[in-house]
Amino acid sequence: MASPIITTELVRLDADLGSTTEQVISSLAELVASTGRSTDAAELAAAAYARETSAGTGVPGRVAIPHARAESVTEPTLAFARLSRPVDFAGPDGDAELVFLIAAPAGGGKEHLKILSKLARALVRGDFVERLRSATSDEEIVAAVTEVVNAEKKPAAATGTSTAAKAATAAASGDTTAAADKPLRIVAVTACTTGIAHTYMAADALSQAAEARGDIDFHVETQGSSGNTPLSEDIIKSADAVIFAVDVAVREKNRFAGLPVIQSPVKRGINEPGQMLDEAIAASKDPDAPRVAASRSDDSASAAGANESWPKRIQQAVMTGVSYMIPFVAAGGLLLAFGFLVGGYDVANAAQHIATHFTFGNLPGNSVDVEGEVMEFDRSGILLYLGAVLFATGQMAMGFIVPALSGFIAFSLAGRPGIAPGFAGGAIAVLLGAGFIGGLVTGIIAGLVAYWIGNWKVPRIIGSLMPVVIIPLVTTLVVGLLMFLLLGRPLEAIMTGLTDWLSSMSGASAVLLGIILGLMMCVDLGGPVNKAAYLFATAGLSTGDEASMNIMAAVMAAGMVPPIALSLATFLRKRLFTPAEQENGKSAWLLGLSFISEGAIPFAAADPLRVIPAMMAGGAATGAVSMALGVGSRAPHGGIFVLFAVSPWWGFLLSLVVGTAVATVAVIALKQFWPNKVIEQAAEEAAAEEEIRAAEPVNA
Repeated sequence: MASPIITTELVRLDADLGSTTEQVISSLAELVASTGRSTDAAELAAAAYARETSAGTGVPGRVAIPHARAESVTEPTLAFARLSRPVDFAGPDGDAELVFLIAAPAGGGKEHLKILSKLARALVRGDFVERLRSATSDEEIVAAVTEVVNAEKKPAAATGTSTAAKAATAAASGDTTAAADKPLRIVAVTACTTGIAHTYMAADALSQAAEARGDIDFHVETQGSSGNTPLSEDIIKSADAVIFAVDVAVREKNRFAGLPVIQSPVKRGINEPGQMLDEAIAASKDPDAPRVAASRSDDSASAAGANESWPKRIQQAVMTGVSYMIPFVAAGGLLLAFGFLVGGYDVANAAQHIATHFTFGNLPGNSVDVEGEVMEFDRSGILLYLGAVLFATGQMAMGFIVPALSGFIAFSLAGRPGIAPGFAGGAIAVLLGAGFIGGLVTGIIAGLVAYWIGNWKVPRIIGSLMPVVIIPLVTTLVVGLLMFLLLGRPLEAIMTGLTDWLSSMSGASAVLLGIILGLMMCVDLGGPVNKAAYLFATAGLSTGDEASMNIMAAVMAAGMVPPIALSLATFLRKRLFTPAEQENGKSAWLLGLSFISEGAIPFAAADPLRVIPAMMAGGAATGAVSMALGVGSRAPHGGIFVLFAVSPWWGFLLSLVVGTAVATVAVIALKQFWPNKVIEQAAEEAAAEEEIRAAEPVNA
């Protein structure tokens, strides 16, 4: 006959088990071991605490339900403590007073989840919780718990609202975003380097987490590349705290001056929205919490890093510059590609001349006199003219790549006064042939010099002239002198050497570069390393040489691999992924085909040790095959949808197929032969939660 799930030896009333979750869990684990139900208290405690650190198990009612499966546990067991000194288990309404430790054997299937489910349903009943609080003996506790654990499923109509039941269930299964107390107004800003995927994924994750809680009035501003609608002044003024989930400088940060702030990389907003909301709530109640500092310039992006080290601020400034540069690259590069599509590939030889010397009433023929030289074209008439117009427009947009990179790096460091000298420095870098390397250097120099001058102590009468006249004038002069007299030629030599090296690559060296670029594109899936590879590729497109187009093709193909491979893996081996990952897999393939690597982030965040190496292997294979076949792309973005701008198109598809196959096989193998117990447990808990939902009344 099976032993009872709980006995009087497993109960502690009004006990002081320590001041931390780890101490309480350890004490309860020792209690389980003392009854002979676990052979190793330390192992059980470690397993339960690891589960606790991944997501707090506090539920409404100041109750906590830590739980774990462990090899040392010999039979399903429930230990209980009513604490004389409450302890923080990340519950929604304060420190926990009542703590259950659920211990199950490692091979015990879903037994501990059934217990968890029944407890979650019972804990929303005020009578059951009050019975635990008022019990005067261990026997009363055992009787109350045994009654609910052994009870058959009943309609939940008498147990209170289904919202409360869901809150308890969600928190018990690791979701710390359950409903809580008094509503607070939390505002947020999300922004990533490209402003394409991470920005909106983080905003959605935070919004959904806030909606699930029900105790937060949440508003988010997405500072993405497609524009943004700023939060209203009234909303910001009434906010209790602000979340910055950003990889770049926050625009107009002064609007949030004085608010308690939680700031993290944008990926954390995607991966840990509930925790960020918890931290924002805690900060709103803490008078010593960090607050958004006011800046002297109301639109200064430099305020974003006011409390960070200079290396970190410079890194963030470079990412900001890349973020603002990418729209120029996307618009210009795609217009160039459309120009080729409409006017033929030889349109590049005289696009500006045709666009400025012909009209719809005077269309060019196959032969065009370009400044005394007669050029022959494959196409004529309206196609050649429109192709030339598209191509010339794209050239103009691409011409702003380096100045935009430089200007917005300077803007990130010094605010508005840094824009003019940054753009001027970038233009000088182009003039001297220093390319994007020169743009990086001039942007940093312009930003630092403008920031330094902006902190001079000057009379009030001069102060009003500083941001619009003196700082731009002096900084532009300094940058110009440094570039023309000192830095320009060395930087030009570096850029020329790099271009020559790329142009000379063939065979093994080209394949090696493809492998390196593929690894970079997949190591952090949209992070700084990924963006560095993308910047390297897109900046080279402005030169128009074949080697740069080869690099662009390898980078784009490698970046497409992770979402497609993971989507395919969830289809082939569904049980290796959590229900949430399976759901993400249904749309990840489309993100991959569109060259949005961020579609793989949810998978990598949940299981980085298996997912990231597998994706890197696939990216390296793709990059190697693409470079070996000499695939070139004239478009900087678009994935499969700009295949017309890729040559040879079959080589691009082949490299993509090879890399996807490698990544898919690798991730399935790693998950199959090196199982992730946390993911397995999450999948089982999701199934148990679904069972609880099914038990709730239809009209709840």
